[in-house]
Amino acid sequence: MADNEWKIYTKMGDKGETSLIGGTRVPKYHERIEAYGTLDELNSFVGLIRDQDIDHHYHDILLEVQDRLFTIESQLAKDPGAPLNRDLPGLAEGDVTLLEKEIDAMNEELAPLKNFVLPGGHTTVSFCHVARCICRRAERLVIKLSVQHPVEELNIKYLNRLSDYLFVLARKLSKDLSAIETPWNARV
Repeated sequence: MADNEWKIYTKMGDKGETSLIGGTRVPKYHERIEAYGTLDELNSFVGLIRDQDIDHHYHDILLEVQDRLFTIESQLAKDPGAPLNRDLPGLAEGDVTLLEKEIDAMNEELAPLKNFVLPGGHTTVSFCHVARCICRRAERLVIKLSVQHPVEELNIKYLNRLSDYLFVLARKLSKDLSAIETPWNARV
C-alpha cells in the first residue's frame, strides 16, 4: 500500500470510541458524533435522490448540497478546544441564498399549498420526503448540540432551509414525474 492511501479500518474504534478532528477521543454516542452521523445519513439519501432520473439542474444542486453537508460535518467533527494545523471549510450566506432562490423558482411552477401533503406518489418523491425528515432530525440534533457546544449559526440556518428545499423539491418532482400529490384531509 502506498504511503498516501487511506486504510479503511484503523481498529481505533473497536472499544466504542472515535476521534474528533484535533485528536480528542469521545464515545461513539457523543452528541457531536450523533449530529454529524445523522448528516452523513442525510448526505447518503441526497445521493440517492441525485441518482434518480431527474432534471440535470436538480442533480447539480444536490451535488452542491452534498458538498455543503460534508462541510457542516467537518465543522461538527472539530474539537473546539483543540488547535488545528489546517483550515476547515465553512458555509457562506450565499449557500443559504442558493437554496432560497431554488425554492422560489420551483414554487412559481407549483399550485399553492392548501393542505399538508402525504409523502409518496413516486419513489423519487418519497426519497425526497425521507431526506427532508432526516434533515429535520439533523437540525434538531445540531441545535441540541449548540446549547452546550459552539456551532456556527449558519450551519443551523442552512439545515433549516435545506429541509424546506427538499419538501419543495418533492412537490416539484411529483409534478415533473406526473405523480399524484395526495393532500392530507384531516378527519373532523
